This record gives sequence, C-alpha cells and structure tokens, in this order.
Amino acid sequence: MIKVIMHGCNGHMGQVISQLVKADTEMEMVAGIDISNHIENEYPVFKSLAECDIEADVVIDFASVKAVDGLLADCVKKKLPVVVCTTGLNEEQIRSVEKTAKQTAVLRSANMSLGINLLLKLLQEAAKVLVPAGFDMEIVEKHHRLKVDAPSGTALAMADSLNEAMDNEYSYNFDRSKERQARAEKEIGVVAVRGGNIVGEHDAIFAGTDEVITFSHTAYSKAVFAKGAIQAAKFLVGKPAGLYDMGSVVELN
Repeated sequence: MIKVIMHGCNGHMGQVISQLVKADTEMEMVAGIDISNHIENEYPVFKSLAECDIEADVVIDFASVKAVDGLLADCVKKKLPVVVCTTGLNEEQIRSVEKTAKQTAVLRSANMSLGINLLLKLLQEAAKVLVPAGFDMEIVEKHHRLKVDAPSGTALAMADSLNEAMDNEYSYNFDRSKERQARAEKEIGVVAVRGGNIVGEHDAIFAGTDEVITFSHTAYSKAVFAKGAIQAAKFLVGKPAGLYDMGSVVELN
C-alpha cells in the first residue's frame, strides 16, 4: 500500500485527490498539510511537512506558490519523493525544483492530465509527417474567464512539443493583430480564449491544402488533473533522485 501525504489537502484539488485516493486499493492518504483547518479530514493534518511525524512514500503537492519553497526543503530533509502540481512557479522556484531533484525524486509537469501528456507525444509524431507535407500549425486554447495567464502553460507545452519535433526551428506568434502580412514560413500561432467557466480546451490544428487535421483535448472537470497526479505519485515511488515529468508516466512503445 502506497502511503501518501497531501500538501494543500484542504484546497479544492486536495479534497478531490483525497477522495480518489480513498477509493484506490493501491494507495492510502496518511496525512495532510495545510495552514487552514476549516475542513475535517479522515487523516491528521499538519501545518507543514516539517511538523508531520507520519511515515509516507510520496507527497502530492497541489497548494499555493508561496508554500512550494518550504515543501521542497522539507522533502529533501525527509528524502521524500514529491509530485509538484502547483503551477505559476517563478524562475527561482523552478531552479529550486531542479536542485531538489538532485537529492530526491521530483515530478513536475505543466499539466497533470494523462490525456494532455499523451497528446503531446502524438503531436510530435503528427508534426514529423504533416509539416514536411506543407501543413501549418496553430494552437487554440480556451479557459474560464478568471484565468489570468494567457496563453496557458499547456498551450505553451504543446507549442514546445511541436517545435521540438521540428528541431526548434519555429517561432511563436501570440498576436497577429499587430501584423498586416502573411504568416511566416516557420511559425506556430497560439490563440487564447477566455470566457464563462470553461475548465480547459486545447486544439492543435494542422492546416494543409484542402484538408485540416485537428487534435483536441477537453477537460470537463478538474478531476482529470487529480487522476493524473495520482498516477504520477504511483510512478514516482521507488524512483531514484531525478527530475521527472508526465511524459515519463505516459510512455509510448
């Protein structure tokens, strides 16, 4: 039985993951970490990982950016693998993640969805076939009206995946309204839509002469990210120190 500590257990995602782990026959939530105590959980909750005296196999982090630094330091001290799901990390924190990975196993990804990470791999295969045949590449992403960053981290990951397939020879175009000219030969357009309560929609469009091929992913609830985090935690247990991502979890033969 894999013993899990949930960092950010009283947040929305922490509660979703807690319920999924409860129903999982391979895992057990043994403790939670949260500065808030407004929710009564079936496991003990501590204000920091440093205060937690319960043994575990892995930590799942879905908290706030402010809490990441302390968490990483505590994971190093306890030699605990950690799945970092918190987004919006600054450059210094990303370097801290990389430093932590030299001492314990760390998995961090721009999007925890298994579907998105499979899509990233499929896009590379499609680009290698379609782009040499004259297809242009565009990305359209849609999110709820309260999302402040645009384009999304997932859209950028998709663009990077396509670009990597093309030996990183392509530039990104985030706003064509500033231009009055035809698209560049080697560019990937990225468009962001914000409105309503859209959880997340991402389309990768390959537009050729007389035909268009679209790869789409739609998230209908945040549970897809929770399920991905759980799969990542299972993958990370027992792994040597190092930096992993969801691409390591979703392997194509």
